[in-house]
Amino acid sequence: MHRAVFIDKDGTFIKNIPYNVNPDRVELGKGADFFIKLISACGYKIILVTNQPGIALGYYSEADFLTVMEAIEKAAAVSFDRISYCPHSPAGLVVPYNVECNCRKPLPGMLLAAAAAEGIDLEQSWMVGDILDDVEAGKRAGCRTILLDNGGETEWKTGPYRIPDFSVPDLFEATAVILKNVVYEQLTQQDNRTI
Repeated sequence: MHRAVFIDKDGTFIKNIPYNVNPDRVELGKGADFFIKLISACGYKIILVTNQPGIALGYYSEADFLTVMEAIEKAAAVSFDRISYCPHSPAGLVVPYNVECNCRKPLPGMLLAAAAAEGIDLEQSWMVGDILDDVEAGKRAGCRTILLDNGGETEWKTGPYRIPDFSVPDLFEATAVILKNVVYEQLTQQDNRTI
């Protein structure tokens, strides 16, 4: 089984420009390139999970979205192990995307599907995002969670799945949290082997 870090796109890995599909406007979030390189080097799969209701709303196509993803990977100088996206919205106009689904965060469908496809141990994995819907999706999937408290969350709706394990200002700090936990787990395993 693999470990993974699931990461949100807009407001987390890149600066949030609503419904942007212009590759020239892509700007990495603070610490994004550092984050993906260090976390990958620690043996985690990096899986991007993002709601893209703009597809259902007719603002852009799946092809437009994938073009932007290419620009993001180029800017970060690394590829994600998997890109999972939800193109659905019940308020959408574009068939067949204008439906209720189980993949749109805060539901955990994207994480569960990626875990099944990639052989991921969700208890050893993390979800990182800038809003509590990201936290809830991660908690429902069984991951540890990190909220980037960078102004992305504006509603602060509470609930049992909406309390992050950690809250940090940027991806530099998110990287530090994950790496500290990796070191702690390795030391704990070594101690257990010597007992």
